[in-house]
Amino acid sequence: MSEPIKPIVDGFGRKHDYLRISLTERCNLRCFYCMPEEGVKLRDKSEFMSAEETIEIAKVFVGLGVKKIRLTGGEPLVKNDAEYIIRELGKLPVELAITTNAVIVHRFIDVFKEAGIHSVNVSLDSLKEERFNDISRRNYFKQIKDNIDLLIENGFHVKINVVVIKDLNEDEIVDFVTWTQKTNLHVRFIEFMPFDGNNWNWDKKVSFKEILAAVGLGLGKDNFIKIEDAPNDTTRNYKLVDGKGTFGIISSVTNPFCDTCNRIRLTADGKIKNCLFSAYETDLLSAFRSNLDIESLIRDAIHKKEKERGGMPEFSHEDVLKHNNRSMITIGG
Repeated sequence: MSEPIKPIVDGFGRKHDYLRISLTERCNLRCFYCMPEEGVKLRDKSEFMSAEETIEIAKVFVGLGVKKIRLTGGEPLVKNDAEYIIRELGKLPVELAITTNAVIVHRFIDVFKEAGIHSVNVSLDSLKEERFNDISRRNYFKQIKDNIDLLIENGFHVKINVVVIKDLNEDEIVDFVTWTQKTNLHVRFIEFMPFDGNNWNWDKKVSFKEILAAVGLGLGKDNFIKIEDAPNDTTRNYKLVDGKGTFGIISSVTNPFCDTCNRIRLTADGKIKNCLFSAYETDLLSAFRSNLDIESLIRDAIHKKEKERGGMPEFSHEDVLKHNNRSMITIGG
């Protein structure tokens, strides 16, 4: 009889069983809150996990009790061997999911199905074509909208991730919520978060309370209800009274969900970030290539996790400016 798996637990007793793997730092969009205007330094491919290394390291995490893996980027589908990685990870005893900008999703519908992917998160920050193209610095709006429809038609659980930024797209909050009325999709409004090169400041954020107030003002406070959140969910979830879909708010800045965090992030260059905001990283890839014991490194990295927001409990503008972190595209969503 085999011994039960000892879970990955941090210093505050939080069990970590959800791994987010960034497949690449490359992307076919240039959204300003994720990609610095000057881009990111291109590095030799030897500095990043190969497909085989990604799969083998993922297997170690699964052996430590990870039950869900989400693939992120950059844009994960632009990696040359993305299809191979998806198919191989689909063979593991985990729930496999993906976050994408949906530009080339139409090429992967059958791959997703064969790998057992049921949930697809799509980043879409505006329902206005010209505005979206300005945000993304590319012209793929229609293609993305068509691919969202394609995912829904093929029975995928589709979540739309909307980064809400003051004086940019907060006037579309009601439009996004209205979309859920007759369409079975799930909109998540995400507070603008600080990362290297995205010019974040307090004045640009739209808080949890402001987002909810906008929905109430635009659609009526009695026309939407709170619904139950899933365990370890980052989102406070709601739905319109007569809605087919749902909407929610991810408030990492003003109302964080750290107490129930179960997430581990593995960057494309093989580093563990035990929090999206953490400046602390653990190099798994170098250890893996040296045939060292990465299980102990994983456990030690997660045990050192701060109680909330990477050690910035107050999260003041001054703290953010002093905090050393990567740009979003080099971390993974």
